[in-house]
Amino acid sequence: MNVNQLPDNPYLLLTPGPLSTSKKVKAAMLRDWCTWDQDYNQLVQSIRSRLVTMASSKPEDYTTVLMQGSGTFSVESVIGSVIPRNGKLLVLTNGAYGKRMAEMAEILGIYSIVLDSGETKPVNTKQLEEVLKVDSSITHVAVVHVETTTGMMNPVADVTRIAKAYGKTVIVDAMSSFGGIPIDMAALDIDYLISSANKCIQGVPGFGFIIARKEALSTCKGIARSLSLDLYDQWETMELGNGKWRYTSPTHTVRAFDQALQELEEEGGIASRYERFKTNQQTLVAGMERMGLKTLLPVELQSPIITSFLYPDSPVFSFDEFYSRMKQEGFVIYPGKITAASTFRIGNIGDVHLADMERLLAGMEKQLFWKTT
Repeated sequence: MNVNQLPDNPYLLLTPGPLSTSKKVKAAMLRDWCTWDQDYNQLVQSIRSRLVTMASSKPEDYTTVLMQGSGTFSVESVIGSVIPRNGKLLVLTNGAYGKRMAEMAEILGIYSIVLDSGETKPVNTKQLEEVLKVDSSITHVAVVHVETTTGMMNPVADVTRIAKAYGKTVIVDAMSSFGGIPIDMAALDIDYLISSANKCIQGVPGFGFIIARKEALSTCKGIARSLSLDLYDQWETMELGNGKWRYTSPTHTVRAFDQALQELEEEGGIASRYERFKTNQQTLVAGMERMGLKTLLPVELQSPIITSFLYPDSPVFSFDEFYSRMKQEGFVIYPGKITAASTFRIGNIGDVHLADMERLLAGMEKQLFWKTT
């Protein structure tokens, strides 16, 4: 069909996902697919192969597992499937998503240590090394690459360097960064990297994926604490079944993701998308600062994915009112998620471009109601 026949969205999603997608991605979902069909399974295999190539300079050492559900399902599949019964997890956290991994470990009965550096500081690599020096029973280290609670980019290279110096398996939640920020799993020595269809690759919700070092994953048979989230069994079925999923796969979402991967390639790959996101974010911050709005984080800690802004110093400011007004202008923004300060967040990933940021800023200048009362 002519994609231009699809209706325009009434607003642009400036959120960390789900996010605004292209009309071609939406149109890809208009056909039904059979989960057992060879053409569909070949599509799955193609997606798995392309993800590995995107993630590592040594693709022969890695494999991809697709997992039904939101990104959190994929994170839990890793936490619950790769840490043995006598294993011990260390979680570095500075926001809600690091804490979520720690909560998963607790519910699954996995012995864990949590190093929390607070919501406005990077994860503490010095403390990580101090703990690893004295506790040899730790087997796995987990960290969030971009903590969308604030928009902070954590020092993953330092975390992996230290963890690997002590022989630990490294798990990276790259939910909001993979596909939008260059990362080389082989160069960084990452064992498991987790992301989702509806983030920087600009697909739609329905599944996540785990890119894993083959050598690490091959040792995980029988470890899983869940049937449906058994990472090893899902991988084995996809390998032996040539792209088959164990249970009903989100066929429409998978087809949309294939289109999203094509569009990423057409854009010039991850490096080009990173430049677009970075330009979006820098333009946003500069415009907001001209209007008197300040960022929560200093520029050196800020990712190009999503930015937290402090509430303006005014007794009449209301986020709900501001949200409603910006929605009327054609933009959906995000509430804050931290306890240390009153904030709201604006994302710039998805099918969002410089012209959209400029439209946002122009619309916002008309809605500074707290300055006119």
